[in-house]
Amino acid sequence: MRNAGRTSLLKLAFSGMCLALCLLLPFLTGNSRELGNVLCLMHIPVLLVGILCGWQYGMAVGAVAPLMRSALFSMPPFPTVALPMAAELAVYGLMTGVLCRLLPKKTVWLYPNLVLSLTAGRIVSLLVKYAMYEMGKTQFSLTSAAKLTFVTTIPGVVLQLLLVPTLVLALRTGKWMRDE
Repeated sequence: MRNAGRTSLLKLAFSGMCLALCLLLPFLTGNSRELGNVLCLMHIPVLLVGILCGWQYGMAVGAVAPLMRSALFSMPPFPTVALPMAAELAVYGLMTGVLCRLLPKKTVWLYPNLVLSLTAGRIVSLLVKYAMYEMGKTQFSLTSAAKLTFVTTIPGVVLQLLLVPTLVLALRTGKWMRDE
């Protein structure tokens, strides 16, 4: 029982650290919305939490990070960008955590996990943008929204596919985080 409590505390601490990274990493792009849309730096900590701590922690960090960052720094803009992004990142955290339980534990399986999670999150983001349009909250063009969601972010996806498995492997090898 003591070990389970220690593991939960470690997951909570790691999740908190990743939430802080979600708030800070966008400053590396100079808070540029255009560059932020390309590199998607805020997504990396959420993916790590989902993989290393589980879907509950990943979903919570993913849902809270864009809203907290919007409240603190007015970026991403609320509600037009922050709400769809919160839904997208929550799905990332949920999916990566669930798929880590379902897929084999080998590092190579992180790639299909990430591709499926990133795709699902982006689809949910599009659905939220469309729902906001239907409620009269935003303008919506399927072509431009799909381009921004899927095409513009390709460099960020490549960065995530390179960086996330490397960081997961480093954290596991260094015994910073263990699988359950």
